[in-house]
Amino acid sequence: MLERLSWKKLLLEVLLVGLPALVTGFWLGQVAWLLLAAALGLLLFHGYNLLRLSHWLWVDRRMTPPTGRGSWEPLFYGLHRMQARHRQRRREQGSLIKRFRSVAQSLPDAVVLITTEGTMFWCNRLAQQMLGLRWPEDNGQNILNLLRYPEFTHYLRQRDFSAPLTLLLNSQRYLEVRIMSYSTGQWLLVGRDITRTRQLEGARRHFFANVSHELRTPLTVLQGYLEMAGDAPLSARTVQTMQEQTRRMESLVNQLLTLSRIEAAPAVDLQQIVDMPAQLALLQREAETLSGDRHQIRFSVDPALRVCGNQEQLRSAVSNLVYNAVNHTPPGTQIDIAWQRHQQGALFSVTDNGPGIAAEHLPRLTERFYRVDKARSRNTGGSGLGLAIVKHALSHHHSRLEITSVPGSVTRFSFVLPATLIADRQTSA
Repeated sequence: MLERLSWKKLLLEVLLVGLPALVTGFWLGQVAWLLLAAALGLLLFHGYNLLRLSHWLWVDRRMTPPTGRGSWEPLFYGLHRMQARHRQRRREQGSLIKRFRSVAQSLPDAVVLITTEGTMFWCNRLAQQMLGLRWPEDNGQNILNLLRYPEFTHYLRQRDFSAPLTLLLNSQRYLEVRIMSYSTGQWLLVGRDITRTRQLEGARRHFFANVSHELRTPLTVLQGYLEMAGDAPLSARTVQTMQEQTRRMESLVNQLLTLSRIEAAPAVDLQQIVDMPAQLALLQREAETLSGDRHQIRFSVDPALRVCGNQEQLRSAVSNLVYNAVNHTPPGTQIDIAWQRHQQGALFSVTDNGPGIAAEHLPRLTERFYRVDKARSRNTGGSGLGLAIVKHALSHHHSRLEITSVPGSVTRFSFVLPATLIADRQTSA
């Protein structure tokens, strides 16, 4: 094992060269000349090794330094060890950087590394997708030239990052931006997509506003009649109106509870066998009673077609579709309800020849509290929640509501339960 070079080793090297020259000089009588020759030889030896070292540093492409002799051997060996340690450190740093980037790529947020002057030097894939950045093409670019939003420019330049910045991107998505210092002269920019959160917050505000509005009308009617009750006895018509408003509030609360229960259900047991023909036979009697002979109602039901799913949710889905057809079509309308096998599974449909629905309303019919004709819906007791209940109930059964309508001709609400939910197929499987 070689040791580091010391003054003792240098002195020993000089003695090993100078002592033979001194002895030989005394013997030949040429001490000065032989000592000069020895010194010159030693100088040439060191010069030669210096040239070898310089050639290796600047010209030679080999990774290891040349081998040396004498006092140069520990120097070359020391350089070799230092180079090995340097390579090991670089491998460790490279592995650390690789792990960091791998973790950053897996984060559900956009990550951008910038200097305090705004120069970008790395970003993950999500940042490229959300912010439109390109890597490595944008390496060295100023982030303000890549994200041209006045509020972001102001946020970055004021250097007050105590609160996050909510940014509306050109893609109409909301991004929550946070900037934090993680090293000297370097910042970490983290962007989180909060579009869904903003939508849910807006839906929540819209929901409570609609509920308040829906309850305010019947409560106002009841309050007015109750105030009148102190002055004079209530008439039979007044009592009937109060009962209607009470039933309307009760229906609204029940539908809200049903919708909340369906939405909150984490999973639905699809192994329960639902006797849909029996459910539809009961629903037929209810629909005929509700119609009071004002409509021509026809049921076409496959008596052997049973499915697997949640009985309460399927009951809510089909009853809401039938009740809507009865409540929202004029007298004399023909309503056809079908439950039949389909090439893709089990088909349920409600078709009527009423006035129909304009095309601009179709995409929004399953929204909560959305009504095509608000005044008419309130008169018939509609809350605007029925189709929202249908939509969520069907989503738990791997299906969706299809709506087609030709104004003045025909309107059809239908859904297909997948073949895997047909009871006889599951039994045979």
